[in-house]
Amino acid sequence: MIFNRPLSMTMPRAEMAEDLSEKVKDLSRARQSFLEEIDAIMLYDERADATDDDELKYVLIHNRDDEKEHASLLLEWIRRHDPEFDGELKEFLFSKKKITDLGD
Repeated sequence: MIFNRPLSMTMPRAEMAEDLSEKVKDLSRARQSFLEEIDAIMLYDERADATDDDELKYVLIHNRDDEKEHASLLLEWIRRHDPEFDGELKEFLFSKKKITDLGD
């Protein structure tokens, strides 16, 4: 069962878990979880698009949208715990500028 594994066995690592601070471990947990939620959104989206069964489509879309809530909560946690990422998000999210006018 994945939840009983040591942290170093559940997420990709460039460094040994015992060499990392708790802050970095928690950020890694949140970022990995965010990626997993995005992956789930993509899977539900594809399945909903592929089915011709309206009831199944409804359930898949409902599940997909739950994953969007989860991803949003994780992104907010990450924003609150990563000041540099917070700054980038504040610059880019909800901007009225053209995408091509944003960034470096």
